[in-house]
Amino acid sequence: MSLRTPARTVPSGGRAPASDDGTPPRGGISGVTPRSHILVTGLLVAAAGYFLLPVYWLAVASTKSTGDLFGSFGLWFSRPRLLSNLHQVLTYDHAIYLRWAANSVLYAGVGAVVATLLAAMAGYALAKFSFAGRDTIFNIVLGGVLIPATALALPMYLLFSKAGLANTYWAVLLPSFVSPFGVYLCRIYAAASIPDELLEAARIDGAGEIRIFTTVALRIMTPALVTIFLFQFVGIWNNYFLPLVMLSDSKLYPITLGLTSWQSFADRQPQLYQMTVGGAFVSVVPLMIAMVVLQRFWRSGLTEGSVKG
Repeated sequence: MSLRTPARTVPSGGRAPASDDGTPPRGGISGVTPRSHILVTGLLVAAAGYFLLPVYWLAVASTKSTGDLFGSFGLWFSRPRLLSNLHQVLTYDHAIYLRWAANSVLYAGVGAVVATLLAAMAGYALAKFSFAGRDTIFNIVLGGVLIPATALALPMYLLFSKAGLANTYWAVLLPSFVSPFGVYLCRIYAAASIPDELLEAARIDGAGEIRIFTTVALRIMTPALVTIFLFQFVGIWNNYFLPLVMLSDSKLYPITLGLTSWQSFADRQPQLYQMTVGGAFVSVVPLMIAMVVLQRFWRSGLTEGSVKG
């Protein structure tokens, strides 16, 4: 039985089509009145301004000197010197900022890739294989989504200290490999988008389960995987509390923890105020690029899982 609704003919002249009972819709094809359209647009503009205003302030402040940072209007430029400020950020203390940036790329890049692959395997198995305890495991995963990461930081530190992994790269990487939300999204997406008939056809043709997963399932699940990678990458990049608990060597710090250490010494070295602002501006650039490049897959991944579950 087909669920497809019959196509509705749009009358010539650009007029809105009538509804099924012959009543013409109000406010055009979507039924949205001009007043509602203006209200929604105004709310979206206000929300965009709320989120973009701090970024604009950060971009303006990164061009100022330390004196102008506190002595000039915050939302406009004053004797811009962006390149000089960036040079100070990148070369201060034997280029420690570049070390922190490399650590952030390592933590976020490796953590997001591994977490995405593990979530894909777990979600695919929960969606396409029947085994004892499957629903119980999925419910436990759902419970993991509800537990805040900060509540687990101290217990993990005690475990890692016993294992001798505290204050190492593994102390931040290993917790980043787990993404309960990724498992949940992959399970929903795989159940909705991968037909059982396609898997059966591949098995009849002689393909093994690993080959089916790598050549068929992963390709179909690409939008969901990109979504999980993006969420995990941003979450790890912005993570502050876990590195604060796990790390004591400044050479292992990510950017978030490094900038906080600069800010804590700014009372004795005022130039660190400007360098903290400049470093924060540089740190958001990779996230903005990732959002712009991957937003097409991100949106499709979320909507596919939501409407087909």
